[in-house]
Amino acid sequence: MSRKVLIIEDDPDIAALVAMHLKDIDCEGEIFANGRAGLGAFQARKFELVVLDLNLPGLDGLSICREIRSTGDYVPILILTAKSSELDRVLGLEIGADDYLTKPFSISELMARIKALLRRVEALAQKADKAQARTIIEHGGLKLDAARHTVSIDGRAVDLTAREFELLHHFASHPGQVFSRAQLLDQVWGYNHDGYEHTVNTHINRLRSKIEADPASPRHILTVWGVGYKFAD
Repeated sequence: MSRKVLIIEDDPDIAALVAMHLKDIDCEGEIFANGRAGLGAFQARKFELVVLDLNLPGLDGLSICREIRSTGDYVPILILTAKSSELDRVLGLEIGADDYLTKPFSISELMARIKALLRRVEALAQKADKAQARTIIEHGGLKLDAARHTVSIDGRAVDLTAREFELLHHFASHPGQVFSRAQLLDQVWGYNHDGYEHTVNTHINRLRSKIEADPASPRHILTVWGVGYKFAD
């Protein structure tokens, strides 16, 4: 399925050239010569990239860039303009543009930059999918839902304190990784002081009493003797 690219450019030859070469990378360009009309199209439809001129009738490119960045969804913006001063480039990038190319430009460089921006979007989407997948962690009958801040064992809700939940989530998010008591104090409690290791021991004992069928022989939070603790692989 072709990716939709919004081209807001008042030079018809440049706009047509960009749209023509977008087809080579499986993209479909929609062209608007008026800034306000182009912004209206962005607000009405979903696009995966915006190619934006700065000098436009109706509404200038910097204003369009600000409006796009005021929305919740991230869409990459490539500014394409005859302006070449450092101030214009910096201003465009500071208000949210992802890249900047001045006219005249090489079409191969333009396509390379567009492909790089689209790859970045794909990488961000994959990262978000992985993060979403990690909001629910399941292991041997234990289910932790980070978004809802809930834990259950074999479908039975388990009541944890905020610190117990944070500790369990930290362990479950790093299966197989061994943490010393000092590391847990630093990463879960937010401090690392000698003499407070007993706090970790106490919380782990309480946590095991709530989530383990047999706290003396745990299946989830395991002791690594002489080192610390880990969540089972």
